[in-house]
Amino acid sequence: MHSDTPTPHPTPAATHVLGACPHDCPDTCSMVVTVHDGVALKVQGNPAHPATHGALCTKVSRYTERSYHPERLLYPLKRVGPKGSGQFERVTWDEALDAIAHRLSTIAARDPQAILPYSYAGTMGRVQGEGMAARFFNRIGAARLDRTICSSAGGEAMTFTLGNKVGTKVEWFAESKLILIWGSNAIASHVHFWRHVQTAKRNGARIVCIDPRRTESAEKCHQHIALLPGTDAALALGLMHELITHDWLDHDYLARHTVGWDALRERALQWPPERTSAVCGIGADAVRALARDYGQTARAGEPVAIRMNYGLQRARGGGNAVRAIACLPALVGAWRHRAGGVLLSSSGYVPTQTAALERPELLAGRTPRTVNMSTIGDDLLRPASPAFGPAIEALIVYNSNPVAVAPESAKVVQGFARDDLFTVVLEHFQTDTADYADYVLPATTQLEHWDVHSSYGHTDIVLNRPSIAPLGEARTNTQFFRDLAQRMGYTEAVFAESDESLCRTAFGDQVDFALLLAQGWAPLPVPDAPFAEGGFPTPSGKCELFSARLAARGEDGLPNHLPNYEPAGADPRYPLAMISPPARNFLNSTFVNVKSLRDIEGEPLVELHEADATPRGIADGDEVTVFNARGTHRCVARVSARARPGVVNGLGIWWRKLGRDGTNVNELTSQRLTDMGRAPTFYDCAVEVRKA
Repeated sequence: MHSDTPTPHPTPAATHVLGACPHDCPDTCSMVVTVHDGVALKVQGNPAHPATHGALCTKVSRYTERSYHPERLLYPLKRVGPKGSGQFERVTWDEALDAIAHRLSTIAARDPQAILPYSYAGTMGRVQGEGMAARFFNRIGAARLDRTICSSAGGEAMTFTLGNKVGTKVEWFAESKLILIWGSNAIASHVHFWRHVQTAKRNGARIVCIDPRRTESAEKCHQHIALLPGTDAALALGLMHELITHDWLDHDYLARHTVGWDALRERALQWPPERTSAVCGIGADAVRALARDYGQTARAGEPVAIRMNYGLQRARGGGNAVRAIACLPALVGAWRHRAGGVLLSSSGYVPTQTAALERPELLAGRTPRTVNMSTIGDDLLRPASPAFGPAIEALIVYNSNPVAVAPESAKVVQGFARDDLFTVVLEHFQTDTADYADYVLPATTQLEHWDVHSSYGHTDIVLNRPSIAPLGEARTNTQFFRDLAQRMGYTEAVFAESDESLCRTAFGDQVDFALLLAQGWAPLPVPDAPFAEGGFPTPSGKCELFSARLAARGEDGLPNHLPNYEPAGADPRYPLAMISPPARNFLNSTFVNVKSLRDIEGEPLVELHEADATPRGIADGDEVTVFNARGTHRCVARVSARARPGVVNGLGIWWRKLGRDGTNVNELTSQRLTDMGRAPTFYDCAVEVRKA
């Protein structure tokens, strides 16, 4: 028998590819990408990864919307209109690479330090981040970028206090009996940590949020302490005062595992609750009660833990604030428990093989100058000088959107608009920065390339495998720099290393790569209670309450409160303090163009307390102008209890082109730097608001 009906071919089954979330978030989730016929259908959290626990945030769960976005850049573009106009024409990769190589070669022949890379955490991957790119810029001898824009103040402060960016393992917060969430909206910025908080809360823990804004997280805590921006060190010193005067101290731990206690004790005794209250703008009784909760819980042998985040370091004294808070666990012996201590970042545990990735020998003995990414507005406008070096003539931007995210953006725009500045941007979308490029080159998304990720919130390494082929003519960052190196005549073998090989190089034999391939993640060997018996990675091996290294630099060896550059009410023209925390559904300027997420956020807004809105005649929903000497930003007012009196919250970071007047909140922020770490002071910003 036979049939004229053809035998149907079986439909290929969907496959599941293990990946990693690439974004600037402490959770660094392991992802499972479902693929059918070469198309990614959905992205989910990996249920086998303990830190991810099968869940992704709202943003990343919609990652396919980003990869298949109708406005995705898929072909190389060359500018044909004025800078900033966004007018481009399609060219081939060969045309673009030839033109870029010729221009960079010409500049490098005069002075390679006139060439500057500009990148940050558009991907946190070790391979698509700085691996091949660093090799290229080392070989050419380009200026170095001081990557300060997010975490360098806090990171340096932790290093001077604990010895590195290390601390409590995030999973043990579930066992804590008192958790201080200090400067963090964990529901939005560390959702998997929030899971552990909820476990602790169900088990009877008390949860306190310390933040100028009444965030979604603050609403779900037992207590919210809404201090003024930039006063966190004063609060920490005030808590120390109460711990000392009531003897809620672990004298044995202080004697054996700290240095500088006598000096810090003397300073803390200068901060009674009344002084702390006046500086922080909170009640003196709130200081007393928080110190009592912290000290007595620890005295009872229960674990107390602090989760800091980066918001509190974005003021003049941000480094000192982190130092002061990081000292608190040693005073009460909180480190004795695995569920006690403090966590800002766990990245100090990561055994990155930086030299193997970046190949500093390609510098061939040269020592290029360093340019701070947080002052790019001023630096693009600087002429050549003996102190600064050559004027910046070429900028290669990848994994960043500086026109939107860098402070004092009017100057950033002015710099990027220079006709004599040659700018290349590797991007997924036509961002604010891409509008000012001479060439815009299509980059792959996380679904289309190899990468390997560490975390600054947990202690696992996570591998990302490509799940689909690159769309259009998109190329990996690594391939762009390989191709450009070849065009520049660089024949070193390091430029031929594959991305999969770079993933292996990133951590060498410190991480089991076979395990990464098999399950998508591998744990680092970090002790559960790393400082129960001291052993801090400082020069002294102790928690350095007084830092001899800071003193050797001519700085205060003890943590102290440094008033803001622009304290609320100090200048009658700009009586309101402004902070600019991230909108819940954006991540820096990423995801702003994903319509479903943008629809949730609505439009750029500023939150005001009724006490500030009413005398200005501002009602909820009014269009307002927020301004200071640096600029003006028009947006919508939200009269809300999320803002405390005297402080307004300008939620960011919207693309400028999506704002009502082509600006965002960084029109108002300054390029002043923090006390340590050379970081920006986004939350040290005085403004006025008026009805438009």
